[in-house]
Amino acid sequence: MSNTNIRRVKTTDLDLKERLVAVQRVTKVTKGGRHFSFAAIVVVGNENGIVGYGLGKAGEVAAAVAKGTEDAKKNLVKVPVFKGTIPHEQESKFGGAQVFIKPAAPGTGVKAGGAMRAVLESAGIHDVLAKSKGSSNPHNLVKATVTALLELRDAYTVAQLRGISMKRVFNG
Repeated sequence: MSNTNIRRVKTTDLDLKERLVAVQRVTKVTKGGRHFSFAAIVVVGNENGIVGYGLGKAGEVAAAVAKGTEDAKKNLVKVPVFKGTIPHEQESKFGGAQVFIKPAAPGTGVKAGGAMRAVLESAGIHDVLAKSKGSSNPHNLVKATVTALLELRDAYTVAQLRGISMKRVFNG
């Protein structure tokens, strides 16, 4: 159950910071020799609950990063951040990459590897425990992490969906 359409965000008036996750050199061998191009995965976020990712491909690294940034700005989503961490545990999968994120106590920091760390820090999550299982492909890890963040629901949203008060959400 993905709420992707509900949480889309417009780029207007956001102070977005970009993070380069990975750059890959792609080689195409032709009759005339080798042709090199670059693919860059970029994550952007305002470090306050808004994050997006994009892929840029070009003949030069700088151009690929610029294209990736523009693509990321078109795919911004809002994620619930509660006191610098996430509301609850979440597991998600994309392709061969599987991720597990868990809320952590204040002061823990972001315990996550490369691609996941970039997404979580860009979203403004300061305390979280994360583990990636399966594939370490940065493309799929970024997508699995964003999917996990989109599946998160805060207590206010749960109360609204169930039509009950906030007190009843926690007390049963």
